[in-house]
Amino acid sequence: MVLKLYGSSISTCTRTVAVTCKELNIPYEFISVDWAGGEHKTAEFTAIHPFGQIPYMVCHIYACFPDFISQCLCAISRYLAKRYTGNGAKLIPTDPKEEALFEQGVSIESSNFYPSAVGYASEKVFKPMFGATPNETRAAECLATLNTKLDAYNVLLGKQKYIGGNEYTLADIFHLAYGAALIQGGQVTLFESRPNVARWWKEISNRKAWLEVSEKGA
Repeated sequence: MVLKLYGSSISTCTRTVAVTCKELNIPYEFISVDWAGGEHKTAEFTAIHPFGQIPYMVCHIYACFPDFISQCLCAISRYLAKRYTGNGAKLIPTDPKEEALFEQGVSIESSNFYPSAVGYASEKVFKPMFGATPNETRAAECLATLNTKLDAYNVLLGKQKYIGGNEYTLADIFHLAYGAALIQGGQVTLFESRPNVARWWKEISNRKAWLEVSEKGA
């Protein structure tokens, strides 16, 4: 079975799925979508992904069944972590207590990191990349929120090694792409100025899987 990952090498969501595959030692075929050119909004694409977003993944499991298509990066990553458990890193815990900490970590990322990280990156990284003018007011507001949120991260990471407990999980992986985008946008001090956050970020951003994706693309 060969997994097919449709996306863009500059897409944070695509990179997140690619890192998950690499952590689990899953071979996959990357099929580039012309994101900048609007391929994801064509009728052919939206027939598969109605929301016209990337990435999506096609999994051919058995010859007698149709291909399984997953369209959300969180759903794709969770599916892979459960389907290929034992291949590499254990990215979703099975112990009830550890799983609760993991789910807490995922919730922390989606509620306290992602909204402001994507807001800042959109204004200071992606808009300039595509020739658009950033909204500096929005960027400043997102940065102020991130500073407050990462103060809380620093407290949490003083009590446990990773965001989702004491083992590396998807909760950490979900921070990588937008964390890197924040640094690309000139905000390395968000991480370096907080010792526990700095220790955590240094460790997760130097894992082989992420280095391969960040250097070579998906």
